[in-house]
Order: sequence, then structure tokens, then C-alpha cells
Amino acid sequence: MIDNFSHTQVVRKTVIATEGGVVASQHKRAAQVGAAVLAAGGDAVDAAVATSFALGVVEPWMSGVAAGGCMVLWRADEQRARVVDYGMRSPRALDPADYPLTADGRSSDLFPWRAVVDDRNVQGATAVAVPGVVAGMALAHASYGRKPWRELVTPAVGLAEEGLLADWYSGLVIASAAKPLSQDPDAAAMFLDDGRWPIVGAWNGSADRHLDQKVLARSLRQIAEEGPRALYQGSLAQALVRDVRAKGGCLGEDDLAAYQAEWAEPLAVPYRGGTVYAAPGLTGGPTYAHALQMLERELGDPGGAPDAHAYRALARSLDAAFRARLSDMGDQDAPQAPGCTTHFSVVDRHGNLCAVTQTLLSIFGSRVVSPSTGVLLNNGIMWFDPEPGKPNSLAPGKRVLANYCPVVGVAADGRRFALGASGGRKILGAVLQLSSFLMAHGMSLEQAFHQPRIDVSGGGQVTADASLPREVFSALALELPTTAARRVVFPYAFACPAGVLRDGQRNMGCTEIMSPWGDAVHEANAP
Repeated sequence: MIDNFSHTQVVRKTVIATEGGVVASQHKRAAQVGAAVLAAGGDAVDAAVATSFALGVVEPWMSGVAAGGCMVLWRADEQRARVVDYGMRSPRALDPADYPLTADGRSSDLFPWRAVVDDRNVQGATAVAVPGVVAGMALAHASYGRKPWRELVTPAVGLAEEGLLADWYSGLVIASAAKPLSQDPDAAAMFLDDGRWPIVGAWNGSADRHLDQKVLARSLRQIAEEGPRALYQGSLAQALVRDVRAKGGCLGEDDLAAYQAEWAEPLAVPYRGGTVYAAPGLTGGPTYAHALQMLERELGDPGGAPDAHAYRALARSLDAAFRARLSDMGDQDAPQAPGCTTHFSVVDRHGNLCAVTQTLLSIFGSRVVSPSTGVLLNNGIMWFDPEPGKPNSLAPGKRVLANYCPVVGVAADGRRFALGASGGRKILGAVLQLSSFLMAHGMSLEQAFHQPRIDVSGGGQVTADASLPREVFSALALELPTTAARRVVFPYAFACPAGVLRDGQRNMGCTEIMSPWGDAVHEANAP
């Protein structure tokens, strides 16, 4: 392949074992917040709540209080896995007729649906769905939290009052969406200079710059002091609905008041003498289970490190699972869509695990900010096919079909792990490969995260890490058309995972090696 990048540069992340708890997150400061909760005696769920709210501030284009998602837990005392489902819903007042199809063309964002007039399902307040992340965190906390709710949300308030520190990486991410952000005055005010350019710090380091998130800080303080229902009932909910409606959306106070997160029984998928637990229903879990079961048959004796046969088995299993998903569940998103989600994983000193994935859907969601609350809004309506008569067609009061795939696993050797990733449809393949690297090939967590990966996500082709040996490319080409891609900082050709692992009494974590912000933080290293 021809490009401008170095062939000799090596990027690594170090995995260190500890008897204390660990949080692995796509942003270091959010991981530090969660690790501090563990250091203060909090449960893994307490750390998950604190990390979730912190991520909504320091990685606002991926998550936040307007997000939806899913948590898979392993409870050491109960010796079982559980799932909290807090996916988004379409508003009850939504009318599919308000999303007329254009005469021709496809949507320019994540999903190649038929295009809607003015991209009403993609951009702006008309794309906003009912958020679930606050309700999801509250449900998990009510069962397993040890620390007061206010104590867990308050660190995010402080981060928002300070504002996200702008650097070269935040500037790069904002630049990727600067044009659509400029179309909403409130989003432009938060993320852009002069309504056009990404806010970045001084290149020579002489002066720090921060995003202005003070209005968001006030909303987070209200959620901290009044409790999680503040987002769904009361003055904060009313202000959020008022702003969405003023910008043309149909979100109603009744939508927020009626929203409930739910407990669900996980899918238990046997693999290599162990079990992986995944989310059921309208997530990536069923497709992951299909692929993992097929992989066990296709792989045979895995031997040592993944070889050409192993990668071909991975490609075949993922291709078959995605073909079934596309025909049965109606998920038709574009294989090369950019990552637009966040994932973090937690393990505490008692062996409780949390794998948590949450999203605004597109990067920066609807690219609309609620001025009264400072909340960047989701564009969950885009998850639905705007064409009627399909398995996932747009309708009022309907659950969305999402790609997130958090899992917890118990390997045959007794090791336990929590994994997940961001990256749209690329998520599933990354989680599948990491699970197999750990369970079939006996890799350490550090080895698994550094091992080159492939992506097969329904487009009838393979994207393979350019560092893989030639014989792997030859084997993959026998299965599907194969192209090479580098593992770079931005945009990600592959998903962006984060995971933790418990081996005996030792805990460890790792994040995507190319993520400049992602890190695993031990409770002993918490601020």
C-alpha cells in the first residue's frame, strides 16, 4: 500500500497487574475519576456511574446524558452476569410522514438508508431520540452501588466547570464535524472559534484553552443533587424538551417521564471451555453469539498465536453472522462508518466487572446543543430505516437497533474479563477477536490488545491490518476481497476497544494502543 506513514514507528501501551481495581476508558481523566471511586471503597458499579458522567464531559462527542447504551456486569458474590439495557427510543409524537424520502440518493452519514429530505433523521432536533444513559446508571446503582449518587456525579460537575482541555486531538475530532456543527449556533458556540474553526490550544503550549461547559455543569449539578429522575421529570426535563421543540424536534415531557431502563438476562455463549456473556435483543450481542459459535467450529485446534488459518476462520464467521444480521434485523449501516461511541470497562478488588458501551450515535450526535442545559443531543432517530415496511422501519415509541456489544467472559483457565469497543459495526469484530485471542490462543491482555486485527462487517470484504504477514493476506483473499489499512490515531480503520481482566487476585486493563487519550488507571494511581 502507498501512504505517507512510517514503517518503523512502534506504538505500545503497557499493562500492569495490581490487586486493586482498574478502570480502562477512552479518556484518561474519566478513568481517573472511576479509579478514585474504587480507591474510596466503591463498587465496580459506583466506578462505572462516575466514569460514565465524566466521559460525557471529556469526550462529549461520543457520549453524555443524552446518550443510550448497555452495561454487562459480572457479580463475583452472585457468580452470575446481568445486563442493564438503556437503549434509546423514538418519541411517541414522531410521525414517519415527517421524514419524507428524497427521489434518489443515500444518506451521507453512518447508514446507507434512502436519503431523507434535509437529512431530518440525521441532523438537527428532528433526529433526537429519548435518552437512556442516566436511567441505566441509576438502575445499576440502585442494586449494587455503595456510594451516594451525588458523590458519583459530582466529579463530572467539576470537570464541566473546568471545561474540556482543548488539544491537538480534540481539534482533530472537532474539525471532522466543523461544518455540521456550524449550522447550530449553540453547538458552534461550544466547539468552534468564530463559528467556523475548531477550538484548539496554543500549539506551543504557552496557553491552555478549555471548552465552555458551564451550562452543562449546572445541569450535572442538578442531576447530582436531585437524583437521576431530574433528567426525566422536573425543571431540567422541561428545559430540555423546550429546547428540542424550539429547534423543531418532537421529544416530549411524557417521553422522558415514561422512560425506564431494564434488567435483562444475558446471552450465555459457550466458547473453548468457558462462557462469554453478551447483551440480548436489539444490540450486537446476538450477532456476536452467532459469530463466536461459528468461530469455535471453524477454528479447530487454535495452536499458538493466531495464524493465517485463524484469521480466515474469523473472516468466515463474521461474514456469515453479519449476513444473517442484515437479513433478519434490518441493520444496514455502512461498514466504513467512523467510530461514534465510547466504551469503558471496570474491575474492582473483589472481582466485580462492568463492560459499558454508550453512544450519541453519530459523532457529535445531532450536532445540536440544548442551550438551556448545555447538553449535546443524540441523533438516535437515524438508527431507524426511513423506508416503510422494513424490519427496522421508523415508527413512534420504538426501541432502536444498535451495534454496541459489551461482554464479560469467564475463560476455561479461570480468568475473567470485560470488553467492548466503539466504532459502529466494527465493534463486533473487535470484541470477537479479543475474546478469541484471550480464550482460544491464551494471550495476555497486553498481547491481545497489540495483536493486529481485521474488520469484516457486512460489506462483503475484509479490511486487514497492514502489519499482518503476507500469508494472512493470501488466506483472507481466498475468503473475501481484502484490502490493507493502517492502525492510526484518526480516523480508526478498526474499532477502539477498552478492556479489563482478572487473573486470580490480580487485575489489569488496556485500551486501544492508538488512542492518545485512552488509558487504564489503577485505583492506587487515582488523583
